[in-house]
Amino acid sequence: MNIKQAKEEIKHTITAYLSKNEAGEYKIPHIRQRPILLMGPPGIGKTQIMEQIAKECEVGLVSYTITHHTRQSAVGLPFIREESFDGKAYSVTEYTMSEIIASVYKSMEENEKREGILFIDEINCVSETLAPTMLQFLQCKMFGNQAVPSGWVIVAAGNPPEYNKSVRDFDMVTLDRVRYIRIEADFGVWQEYARAKRIHGAVLSYLELRRKNFYRVETDVDGMHFVTARGWEDLSSLMKVYEEEGIPVTKEVAAEFLHHDEVAEDAAAYFDLYRKYQDDYGIGDILKGRVKPWIYANLERASFDERLSVVNLLLDGLGAYFLRVLQEKYTTDTWYEELKARQNETETSEDGRALILQEKQELERQVEKLEREEDAAGEALEHAFTFMENAFSNGQEMVVFVTGLTLDEAAASFLAEHICERYLKYNEELLIGTRRAELLAELER
Repeated sequence: MNIKQAKEEIKHTITAYLSKNEAGEYKIPHIRQRPILLMGPPGIGKTQIMEQIAKECEVGLVSYTITHHTRQSAVGLPFIREESFDGKAYSVTEYTMSEIIASVYKSMEENEKREGILFIDEINCVSETLAPTMLQFLQCKMFGNQAVPSGWVIVAAGNPPEYNKSVRDFDMVTLDRVRYIRIEADFGVWQEYARAKRIHGAVLSYLELRRKNFYRVETDVDGMHFVTARGWEDLSSLMKVYEEEGIPVTKEVAAEFLHHDEVAEDAAAYFDLYRKYQDDYGIGDILKGRVKPWIYANLERASFDERLSVVNLLLDGLGAYFLRVLQEKYTTDTWYEELKARQNETETSEDGRALILQEKQELERQVEKLEREEDAAGEALEHAFTFMENAFSNGQEMVVFVTGLTLDEAAASFLAEHICERYLKYNEELLIGTRRAELLAELER
């Protein structure tokens, strides 16, 4: 399954495992709550979804990468105490509480959440000395002599052997005690995440055109060559800063993140084109309703790659408008809640009333600023649709454009509060199964 499906499956599991009967007991006894074992290629988001799941399920989260631990930190340190058997005193070795188990209890105290997720990453990449401890953990939900507290769901993750030579296989006894979920890389799912995270438009545009380069792992006489989702995201972060500083992203820079020479060279060449299209087509002017006549003729002759790049540049430009609206709305809502709380306080002094009046005036100015940003975003969106209709009618490019708006959280937030008739129209007409399937098939070619 893909990472999105895995996320839903884990959420369902948490709902089931934490469900209680009328007596306050877990409907599924702790001993029958099998740990979840996620197995999939590196860099596809296994760790990120755990934070999302914990937040959405409103439970705690304790996360560890087990390869960073020794046997002592996982099991605890040994100490000797006296025991008496048949009237004779003996020295017995015991262990202090595991650092990992202690972190669970600490999380319960600090976050006041008695239930949560204990996430252990890279569980099958442990050292020889730690391997028995990990098997005990999966089979018995224990580290050393300390059990994972009831109400804490165990999720572990690892990489298949084809991606990591140091991994070890789990035996049948262990696998028979876990819920095994195999995850595959899926660009469509990652694209939703990427839009929400505002991954650089050039990266998204490139991957829409070269989907086969989203996740690649190949081995030849020169060794392993690979590209991962994590690599694209980290490259995107660097690109944004490089762009602000006027530093070019060369193929050498791309290769530092994309460990596949062919993909790195191809991506760097496309990034150069993307910047060129941004300058040539004057995206900022288009969003202000100023379109140079030659642009339509040029797009009519342009390749699909170039046309798709222009669409993504438009989405980038609109995204900046929507993000400003989102930021101003957050500021406005925060000020409003603070003012409301202050008004509820028993403040009767003249200074107190004067302060509240001043804050009301500041809030009014902030509301006006928000409205200006909303108006600007609405106008830019209408200009963008006018351009799209004139340049591409309701072709594949329009599908990409409307899909991009739908997947962008800032855009979706704006469209939820500000009706755009053309968005509703194209969303209904174009994003139905057959048209979307045709587009995806075209992009795959």
